[in-house]
Amino acid sequence: MMTPRTDQASATPAIRDDGSNPWAAAAMLAMESYQVICLRLTKLASADLAACDEAQLMVNEKIDATLEALASLQAGASAATIVDRYRQHVAANARRLQTA
Repeated sequence: MMTPRTDQASATPAIRDDGSNPWAAAAMLAMESYQVICLRLTKLASADLAACDEAQLMVNEKIDATLEALASLQAGASAATIVDRYRQHVAANARRLQTA
């Protein structure tokens, strides 16, 4: 029979963004991406010229991010490094879309 842990480590949150949990950055990326998706859908729903520009920018960003990730992998970057870089792109998009 297993006994529950009572040390300090068991009292810490399951998802922290301090680099100690490799899945935390991926979980944070998912949550942050959701915010950008909502902001983009709102903008695209206007169906005006700005929406068309946003759609083109989004596709170009996806291609650029994929090429950047592939180059990073070939250079020996870790998955955590690549996820962190994606999070930087997502944060920049969130800032841009919130001010627009």
